[in-house]
Amino acid sequence: MSSVHPSASVGSEVQLGEGVEIGPRCEIDGPVTLGAGVRLLGNIYLRGPVTIGAGTIIYPFACIGFPGQDVKFKPGDPTPGVVIGENCTLREHITIHAATRPEHPTTIGNRVFMMVNAHVGHDAIVGNDVIMVNNSCLAGHTVVYDRVTMSGLTAVHQFCRVGRFAFLSGGAVASCEVPPFATISHRNIIGSINVVGMRRNGFDNAEITAVRQAYRQAFHGKTLTRAQLLEVLDGMGVHSKAVAELAEFVRTAKRPLCRMPRTSEESEAALDAAAT
Repeated sequence: MSSVHPSASVGSEVQLGEGVEIGPRCEIDGPVTLGAGVRLLGNIYLRGPVTIGAGTIIYPFACIGFPGQDVKFKPGDPTPGVVIGENCTLREHITIHAATRPEHPTTIGNRVFMMVNAHVGHDAIVGNDVIMVNNSCLAGHTVVYDRVTMSGLTAVHQFCRVGRFAFLSGGAVASCEVPPFATISHRNIIGSINVVGMRRNGFDNAEITAVRQAYRQAFHGKTLTRAQLLEVLDGMGVHSKAVAELAEFVRTAKRPLCRMPRTSEESEAALDAAAT
C-alpha cells in the first residue's frame, strides 16, 4: 500500500508504485510515475512527465520537471520531461528541469546523490553513482558519466561532458570537456588524476600508473593538436583499457578539452585552488 498525506495534491495522471510515501504539502501534477518505495518527505513539487525509480528519496522543497531555463522554450511546449533512476538521494532545494528537445528526457542515473541546492539543467544526462555536492550546477545539454564527483560550488558549461571518475574540486568551473579520471582544481585546468577514486573502485596500480603516464605525455605542458593527442593515447591504450577510454573520450569530444598547466603561474594557481 502507498500512503498519501491528506494535505498533498496528487493529480489524476499520477501512478504510484507499491509502498510509495507522499508527505505533507507535496504537489504532483501531470503524467508522473513513482516506483516502489519512493519517498517524498514533504513540500515537493513534481510536474510531469516525470518518472522516478524505486527506492529514491526526495527531501523538502525539491522542484522537478518544471520548464528548462531556455528562452526558446515556452510553458506548454511538448517535452519528454525527466527520468530519475533507482535509489537516488535528492536533498533539499534541488532542481531538475525538463528537457526542451524531443530526443531524450533530462536523465538522472541510479544511486545519484544530489546535495542541497544542486541543479541539473534541461536535457542533461547524469550517469550512475554521481555525487553533486551543495550548490553544484550542471547547465543544459551537459553529459556526466558514471562515478563523477562534483564538489561544492562547482559548475559545468552547457554542452560539455565530464568523463568517468572525474573529480571537480570545490569552486572549480569547467567550460571545456573534462576527460575521464581527471581532477579539476582551477578553471579548465587539470591538476592531477583521481587516484583515490580509481583505487576505491578497483583499478590496480598498473592501470593507475598507465593513466598517470598518459596524462603526462599527452597533456602536461603540451599544446598538441587533437590528432597528436590521439596518436599518443591510442598507442598507450593498446596496453591499458583506462587509457583507451581516455582516447575514445578525446576522439568524440566536440568542444575544447580541459588541459594541464603550461606555465609555472598556472601550476601555482592550480595548487592554490586545490589547497582551498
